[in-house]
Amino acid sequence: MDLNLHSPERQLIELKIEHADLDALLDLAVHTLPIDELLLRRLKKRRLLLRDQISQLESSLDPPEPA
Repeated sequence: MDLNLHSPERQLIELKIEHADLDALLDLAVHTLPIDELLLRRLKKRRLLLRDQISQLESSLDPPEPA
């Protein structure tokens, strides 16, 4: 697997790491910390954006199956 700094595979790994970090932060914030609702909405929106980017990148990396 080519993991140079700008390869799609590397980008996918970095997006998944950022998504997991946001998941952990949101879980912690919701269950333990008093948090600003606006900040919470922004974090959730960012997490959804990351999920969409991950999905798009995964579909571009997977070759289409022949019909």
